[in-house]
Amino acid sequence: MEKELTLLGHKTEYKQHYAPEVLETFDNKHPNRDYWVQFNCPEFTSLCPITGQPDFATIRIDYIPAIKMVESKSLKLYLFSFRNHGAFHEDCVNIILNDLVQLMQPKYIEVTGIFTPRGGISIYPYCNYGLPGTEYEELAKKRLFKHQSI
Repeated sequence: MEKELTLLGHKTEYKQHYAPEVLETFDNKHPNRDYWVQFNCPEFTSLCPITGQPDFATIRIDYIPAIKMVESKSLKLYLFSFRNHGAFHEDCVNIILNDLVQLMQPKYIEVTGIFTPRGGISIYPYCNYGLPGTEYEELAKKRLFKHQSI
Protein backbone atom coordinates (compact mmCIF):
# COMPACT_ATOMS: atom_id res chain seq x y z
CA MET A 1 0.00 0.00 0.00
CA GLU A 2 2.75 2.49 0.89
CA LYS A 3 4.14 2.30 -2.66
CA GLU A 4 0.89 3.76 -3.97
CA LEU A 5 0.94 6.74 -1.60
CA THR A 6 3.46 9.44 -2.43
CA LEU A 7 2.31 12.38 -0.28
CA LEU A 8 2.48 10.99 3.25
CA GLY A 9 5.68 11.65 5.13
CA HIS A 10 6.93 14.29 2.71
CA LYS A 11 6.95 18.08 2.72
CA THR A 12 3.58 19.37 1.56
CA GLU A 13 3.51 21.20 -1.77
CA TYR A 14 0.36 23.22 -2.34
CA LYS A 15 -0.75 23.57 -5.96
CA GLN A 16 -1.76 27.05 -7.10
CA HIS A 17 -4.20 25.73 -9.74
CA TYR A 18 -6.99 23.15 -9.92
CA ALA A 19 -5.06 19.87 -9.56
CA PRO A 20 -7.03 16.59 -9.70
CA GLU A 21 -3.75 14.80 -10.41
CA VAL A 22 -2.80 15.04 -6.70
CA LEU A 23 -5.56 12.60 -5.72
CA GLU A 24 -4.33 9.20 -4.56
CA THR A 25 -6.06 5.98 -3.57
CA PHE A 26 -5.39 2.92 -1.48
CA ASP A 27 -7.09 -0.47 -1.38
CA ASN A 28 -10.26 -0.89 0.66
CA LYS A 29 -9.49 -3.67 3.13
CA HIS A 30 -13.21 -4.42 3.58
CA PRO A 31 -14.66 -4.41 0.03
CA ASN A 32 -17.33 -7.00 0.88
CA ARG A 33 -18.88 -4.79 3.57
CA ASP A 34 -20.90 -1.67 2.96
CA TYR A 35 -19.91 1.20 5.22
CA TRP A 36 -19.87 4.98 5.10
CA VAL A 37 -16.80 7.19 4.98
CA GLN A 38 -17.35 10.89 5.61
CA PHE A 39 -14.98 13.80 5.06
CA ASN A 40 -15.84 17.20 6.46
CA CYS A 41 -13.73 19.98 4.94
CA PRO A 42 -14.63 23.26 6.70
CA GLU A 43 -11.98 25.44 5.04
CA PHE A 44 -12.85 25.09 1.34
CA THR A 45 -12.21 28.17 -0.77
CA SER A 46 -12.80 28.89 -4.45
CA LEU A 47 -13.19 32.02 -6.55
CA CYS A 48 -16.28 33.45 -8.16
CA PRO A 49 -15.66 33.06 -11.90
CA ILE A 50 -17.20 36.47 -12.61
CA THR A 51 -15.91 38.76 -9.86
CA GLY A 52 -12.84 36.87 -8.66
CA GLN A 53 -14.11 37.28 -5.09
CA PRO A 54 -13.35 34.38 -2.72
CA ASP A 55 -16.11 31.99 -1.72
CA PHE A 56 -15.88 29.94 1.47
CA ALA A 57 -17.61 26.67 2.28
CA THR A 58 -17.69 23.47 4.19
CA ILE A 59 -17.54 20.59 1.74
CA ARG A 60 -18.96 17.31 2.99
CA ILE A 61 -18.14 14.12 1.11
CA ASP A 62 -19.91 10.89 2.07
CA TYR A 63 -19.26 7.64 0.24
CA ILE A 64 -19.57 3.87 0.31
CA PRO A 65 -16.27 2.53 -1.02
CA ALA A 66 -15.83 -0.34 -3.45
CA ILE A 67 -12.25 -1.41 -4.19
CA LYS A 68 -10.38 1.90 -3.87
CA MET A 69 -10.54 4.66 -1.25
CA VAL A 70 -9.27 8.24 -1.44
CA GLU A 71 -6.26 9.07 0.73
CA SER A 72 -7.10 12.00 3.03
CA LYS A 73 -3.95 14.11 2.58
CA SER A 74 -4.29 13.96 -1.20
CA LEU A 75 -7.97 14.94 -0.82
CA LYS A 76 -6.93 17.91 1.34
CA LEU A 77 -4.42 19.06 -1.29
CA TYR A 78 -6.97 18.54 -4.07
CA LEU A 79 -9.60 20.62 -2.27
CA PHE A 80 -6.98 23.27 -1.52
CA SER A 81 -6.25 23.48 -5.26
CA PHE A 82 -9.66 25.11 -5.78
CA ARG A 83 -8.41 28.19 -3.88
CA ASN A 84 -7.48 30.01 -7.11
CA HIS A 85 -10.00 28.21 -9.33
CA GLY A 86 -12.96 30.16 -10.65
CA ALA A 87 -16.17 28.15 -10.52
CA PHE A 88 -19.72 28.64 -9.32
CA HIS A 89 -20.73 26.80 -6.14
CA GLU A 90 -22.81 24.25 -8.02
CA ASP A 91 -19.96 23.57 -10.43
CA CYS A 92 -17.48 23.00 -7.57
CA VAL A 93 -19.51 20.19 -5.97
CA ASN A 94 -20.11 18.53 -9.35
CA ILE A 95 -16.42 18.73 -10.30
CA ILE A 96 -15.47 17.18 -6.96
CA LEU A 97 -18.03 14.40 -7.41
CA ASN A 98 -16.91 13.66 -10.97
CA ASP A 99 -13.23 13.57 -10.02
CA LEU A 100 -13.84 11.23 -7.07
CA VAL A 101 -16.07 8.90 -9.10
CA GLN A 102 -13.40 8.68 -11.79
CA LEU A 103 -10.69 8.12 -9.17
CA MET A 104 -12.33 5.52 -6.93
CA GLN A 105 -15.37 4.16 -8.74
CA PRO A 106 -17.25 4.01 -5.41
CA LYS A 107 -20.50 2.15 -4.89
CA TYR A 108 -22.11 5.41 -3.82
CA ILE A 109 -20.97 8.99 -3.18
CA GLU A 110 -22.49 12.37 -2.41
CA VAL A 111 -20.97 15.82 -2.14
CA THR A 112 -22.57 18.75 -0.32
CA GLY A 113 -21.35 22.34 -0.37
CA ILE A 114 -22.35 24.54 2.55
CA PHE A 115 -21.27 27.94 1.27
CA THR A 116 -21.19 30.98 3.51
CA PRO A 117 -23.58 33.79 2.62
CA ARG A 118 -22.60 36.24 -0.07
CA GLY A 119 -24.89 39.16 -0.76
CA GLY A 120 -27.26 37.83 1.91
CA ILE A 121 -27.77 34.42 0.25
CA SER A 122 -26.39 31.02 1.22
CA ILE A 123 -26.11 28.29 -1.39
CA TYR A 124 -26.01 24.60 -0.46
CA PRO A 125 -25.52 22.55 -3.65
CA TYR A 126 -25.78 18.76 -3.40
CA CYS A 127 -25.03 16.03 -5.92
CA ASN A 128 -24.67 12.27 -5.74
CA TYR A 129 -23.84 9.15 -7.75
CA GLY A 130 -24.70 5.47 -7.42
CA LEU A 131 -23.00 2.69 -9.36
CA PRO A 132 -25.21 2.13 -12.46
CA GLY A 133 -27.27 -1.04 -12.57
CA THR A 134 -27.00 -1.65 -8.82
CA GLU A 135 -28.94 -0.95 -5.67
CA TYR A 136 -26.65 2.05 -5.18
CA GLU A 137 -28.10 3.70 -8.27
CA GLU A 138 -31.50 3.38 -6.61
CA LEU A 139 -30.05 4.76 -3.36
CA ALA A 140 -28.78 7.79 -5.29
CA LYS A 141 -32.23 8.45 -6.75
CA LYS A 142 -33.96 8.09 -3.39
CA ARG A 143 -31.48 10.31 -1.55
CA LEU A 144 -31.59 12.97 -4.29
CA PHE A 145 -35.37 13.17 -4.38
CA LYS A 146 -35.64 13.18 -0.59
CA HIS A 147 -32.73 15.57 -0.12
CA GLN A 148 -33.32 18.34 2.36
CA SER A 149 -31.22 21.38 3.03
CA ILE A 150 -28.82 21.52 5.95
